[in-house]
Amino acid sequence: MLTFNYQYRIYPDQSQEEKLLEIMEVCRSAYNYALREIKDWCNSRKCPIDRCSLVSEYIIPADAKFPSELNQLNQLPKAKKEWTRLKEVPSQVLQQTIKQLHRAWDFFRERGYGFPRFKKFGQFKSILFPQFKESPLTPLRKVGKEGGIWQIDLPKIGKVRINVHRPIPDGFKVKQVRVIRKADRWYVSVCIQLDVNVPEPQPHGHALGVDIGLEKFLATSDGVLVKPPKFFKKMQSKLGLLQRRLSRKQKRSKNYEKQRIKVARMHHKISNTRKDFHYKQAHALCDAGDMIFLEDLDYRITAKGMLGKEMLDGGFGQFRTITQQVCWKRRKYFSVVDARGSSQTCPNCGVHVKKDLSVRVHSCPECSYEADRDVAAASVLRNRGIEKISTAGLVGKETA
Repeated sequence: MLTFNYQYRIYPDQSQEEKLLEIMEVCRSAYNYALREIKDWCNSRKCPIDRCSLVSEYIIPADAKFPSELNQLNQLPKAKKEWTRLKEVPSQVLQQTIKQLHRAWDFFRERGYGFPRFKKFGQFKSILFPQFKESPLTPLRKVGKEGGIWQIDLPKIGKVRINVHRPIPDGFKVKQVRVIRKADRWYVSVCIQLDVNVPEPQPHGHALGVDIGLEKFLATSDGVLVKPPKFFKKMQSKLGLLQRRLSRKQKRSKNYEKQRIKVARMHHKISNTRKDFHYKQAHALCDAGDMIFLEDLDYRITAKGMLGKEMLDGGFGQFRTITQQVCWKRRKYFSVVDARGSSQTCPNCGVHVKKDLSVRVHSCPECSYEADRDVAAASVLRNRGIEKISTAGLVGKETA
């Protein structure tokens, strides 16, 4: 089964936007109510059996069952009779809200930490429409073969204008639609599926090792160097000014909301420019090589050091994920290799050459090989990647 998520921007009118905000607020309340039931049930099982608390106690019968996903879903029809606001929300959207909570609960039980939290006002920013009989996308006016004005039909919201900048391929069916709010803009993530099996790309062609760092965003084994753009650091002063202005506004006032949207727009702009840069670099790597080898690092650990801001500004984890997706779509082989000692190893002869971070040029005393430090590390990653996919016993040998 081939599954894609296409994200489009939608333009709801004022009444539709108010309806979307109302649905999100009702879903947030339902999420918090269901989480409250789970927390109360858990707290009622913590008290000692021979004494009661001096302050308060959760009085829940001992034979009361845990508020599981099935039980809470079955309680929704009864809750609609007592709380009429629930009727304004599509039933499947409410069900998906409860399922979202229990996915977080199951994830917490597997890990042992990360108990689900209550959603504050404005923190519930997406709703999911999980099922459609027919495609909700309909052309309002076509211009040419692909362009034109389209609209998407959402239950209890109506037909909303949508910018279909990328047409849905033939044969794909729309399975579900998620409406997302980012700053003051609205998007839909359309999940499309096609019943077909696509084989994974096999190793072939020109190999390319990629080393990622702070001084240079990436360096390839072919000698290509890309400077780090530092999107956040360039916008940091302007963002700080907007945040200081926001701190002086009275909370929940109209001026506070206007300034909050300005701050959210700035964060949204930084995120979009970083993601656009990552996609362009991923396509450039696919143009240069047929096999891409990246270093296997846990960037969450390095982001906690003194260079954490620079690491988070680079978004290296997102770049690796995007590169893997682009390689799969363009039928390029992608793999991660062990990065330990890659900057201390000579790519030409394999001798260990110790050097500090201040030394930016690799110079091997054994074979006199010289290159940029990051380019040499990328060459080592390329060699390790080729060795990883090679047949055992034939490493370093040429076959006819």
